[in-house]
Amino acid sequence: MSEKAEFAERLRAALLAAGYEPRPSVVEQNFNLRYWGRPVTFQAVRRWLRGESIPEQDKLTVLADWLGVEPAALRYGAPATGRQAFPELDGGKLGDDDRLLVRAVLSLSPARKKVLREIVQVFVEAERVTGKKER
Repeated sequence: MSEKAEFAERLRAALLAAGYEPRPSVVEQNFNLRYWGRPVTFQAVRRWLRGESIPEQDKLTVLADWLGVEPAALRYGAPATGRQAFPELDGGKLGDDDRLLVRAVLSLSPARKKVLREIVQVFVEAERVTGKKER
């Protein structure tokens, strides 16, 4: 099997393990949400998934971060360690929007995370209070 075909197998497996369908449209949309360079095309992603090409290192790194695997594992087949932030929460229960939210929060600076925690706590308290009033 060629190096490109082996990469395609690893990419498809990583997508499935992360709860995504290994389809070009799914990868194109989710990848371009995370990549700050020039967006990739449907055709480029299709070539990745069909084993016709391997993405450049900057794109490979974004794919690996998104899918929660080590870049080397995705590219070369090194043993994957998995870097899922909250495996106990994910277990198939988080939707795409929730995954994006968690990853966005994890990318914030510690100071901004603190502010966000305080804001979320206000919402949690308001929800708790509102819940009591409705009973």
